[in-house]
Amino acid sequence: MRKSILYKFLFFSVIICGLSVNAQVLRKRTTLLMGGRFDITIVAKDSLSAEQNIDEVIAEITRIENLISDWKPDSQVSQVNQNAGIKPIKVDREVFELTQRAIEFSEATKGGFDVSFAAMDRIWKFDGSMTEMPSAEAIKKSVEKVGYKNIILDSVQSTIFLKLKGMKIGFGALGEGYATDKCRNMMLAKGIKAGIVNGSGDMTAWGKQPNGKDWNIGMTNPFHPDALFAVVPLNNGAVTTSGSYEKFVVFNGKRYSHIINPATGYPATGLCSVSVFGPNAETANGLSTSLMVLGQKEGLLLLKKYPDYSCVMITDNGKLIKSKNFKIKKFKPKL
Repeated sequence: MRKSILYKFLFFSVIICGLSVNAQVLRKRTTLLMGGRFDITIVAKDSLSAEQNIDEVIAEITRIENLISDWKPDSQVSQVNQNAGIKPIKVDREVFELTQRAIEFSEATKGGFDVSFAAMDRIWKFDGSMTEMPSAEAIKKSVEKVGYKNIILDSVQSTIFLKLKGMKIGFGALGEGYATDKCRNMMLAKGIKAGIVNGSGDMTAWGKQPNGKDWNIGMTNPFHPDALFAVVPLNNGAVTTSGSYEKFVVFNGKRYSHIINPATGYPATGLCSVSVFGPNAETANGLSTSLMVLGQKEGLLLLKKYPDYSCVMITDNGKLIKSKNFKIKKFKPKL
């Protein structure tokens, strides 16, 4: 899926060490899916089985992409967008329920996250070409077609209707997390007891390395991208990061992130990185983006509604903030 304004940067690396002690092998493959990099790691009884299961993971992600991509014209989501303001479109139950969850999340964040952000005009440029801020009028106009309350769902017919012509929905801020969760569950159902699926920094892991140790996840230092600021263990759960250290502009001494608030059209300010840990990558994905938009105070208040999830925030001036329920004991950051 094409990356949108709510682009997710890759802040994590998997640090794999140790050899098999239980006749298990580890295989890893990197490929391009959903418009971004996917790193797939599978632990299985032999190399052939591991490689075959990686093939199945890739096939599943491709299947999901073909359903929810907003740039492939024949996908169901594209059909919904093409018929905005015209008629409802019947979609698979999977697409309907993903949209339903996205709307619920939009409501929980009071529009800080909005599944209809795909209709936002791209008036902010983060390629060095901007010399001044867009006008207030242009910013307001850029979000005229954004508004999750104008999405009409019919559960009986399994249809989605966008009320305004020009509206769009997109899963750039949820799709990779959703896909990684689906693949983890698929592998567990097959008896594959350990692996990692990392979709452009939206990562879900299960089980342990062949040597019996937890997976070690290296977190990139946003102020020194060639270095790690922490290594955290992960065995059954997900971690996602949203950040802006590579794409931002500065006007009058204030730093404006490439992550845009879909309710206002203004870029997020104050935070350069938010990492969220929890059981589900889809939810963690939505939370990390939303916390960037909402900022430290409102973001932490939102997180309280999701007690199974914790976060680490890094402010623009280098302050590190952990949610009160953050309990990773081996977390020893160095910024």
